[in-house]
Amino acid sequence: MGNLRSHRLIWLKGGLFLLLAVVSAALLLIEQPTLRVAALLAILVWSACRAYYFAFYCIEKYVDARYRFAGIGSFLRYAVTGRVEPDELMPPAVNGDDVHTDR
Repeated sequence: MGNLRSHRLIWLKGGLFLLLAVVSAALLLIEQPTLRVAALLAILVWSACRAYYFAFYCIEKYVDARYRFAGIGSFLRYAVTGRVEPDELMPPAVNGDDVHTDR
């Protein structure tokens, strides 16, 4: 499957992820409306966001600049084997510029 390039579809996809998260959190809190559940849910969301940031930003910027993660499966394969698939290599920088315009 190719990269999603439509700005409208990218925004729609992000909005749907946010809607899914909000609805899921609301349903959990309706089922167990306690401060403990709310706190654990907040910790879960925060830590999942930090793990995502680590996998898709920190590794590329600080550990292996040649690697472009394609998803969770790609990251897990890289974390376990250290192997980089040819389609996951970062394109070479132009004129020494390391700004990635395809993101």
